[in-house]
Amino acid sequence: MSTGKTLGYVRVSSADQNPERQLEGIKLDKVFVDKVSGKDRNRPELRLLLDYAREDDILVIHSMDRLARNLDDLRSLIRDFTARGVKVQFVKENLTFTDDNSPMSNLLLSVMGAVAEFERALIRERQLEGIALAKKRGAYKGRKQKLSSVKVLELKQCITNGIKKSKVAKDFGISRETLYQYLRKK
Repeated sequence: MSTGKTLGYVRVSSADQNPERQLEGIKLDKVFVDKVSGKDRNRPELRLLLDYAREDDILVIHSMDRLARNLDDLRSLIRDFTARGVKVQFVKENLTFTDDNSPMSNLLLSVMGAVAEFERALIRERQLEGIALAKKRGAYKGRKQKLSSVKVLELKQCITNGIKKSKVAKDFGISRETLYQYLRKK
């Protein structure tokens, strides 16, 4: 009988997306939820999961694209887990990877990971095409500004008064890059 735990990893791209549906109905001992982009491995809950997972644990993930956005990261993460005796299961693809490292599992991982990476690239391409067409029609104005024009004037006054930009950004609840964008606008 296995003494390992059943772990879940869930990733959504933004804080307002609902992570609940990804592993709904699956009994898990512990769940790690990241609410960030999957563009790289630098995700707080993924790092915790990598530290936490032990031999005989089973890691359950909704789909390959939730774990990694590109084939290199996907293969590397699965190798990291399986080398430590952690079994990795993908629900959507109905695939399980273990430390047996068989040629068939390597092939399936490469093919399915490449398909997921290709799908993501197509989605991004269509999104950019849609934005370009909307801009041509004048229907796309970009993201709505976070601060009203009155708040922008207050922000500029704070900078004029010598308050540090990092403090102003924090006080207004914006990033420093957003602050610089407001300062560049006339």
